[in-house]
Amino acid sequence: MAVYEIPLSAEAQTFRIQLAGVTYRMTLRWTAASEGGWVLDISDSTDVPVVQGIPLITGADLLAQYRHLGFSGSLVVQTDYDPDTTPTYANLGSTSHLYFVTA
Repeated sequence: MAVYEIPLSAEAQTFRIQLAGVTYRMTLRWTAASEGGWVLDISDSTDVPVVQGIPLITGADLLAQYRHLGFSGSLVVQTDYDPDTTPTYANLGSTSHLYFVTA
């Protein structure tokens, strides 16, 4: 098993990243609703949406329900000092992290 941290910052962002040999475009945005938080969209290398609106929550593989789409790893969110605390607007990339885990 290998664990890679996806570098993030506490701002809306779009970037390309290679995970397990596949290039993806990831977009993160903050939803400021009462039950809001960070949301992730994943597109393929040609910008065709693959999965949209994945909430960054802790304690689960964010890609588990999308395994049929060919992802060859897991995305996991964890916050320093309390792994069950979801990322806030201000701590994404500093004390709250997104990891890609391969088998």
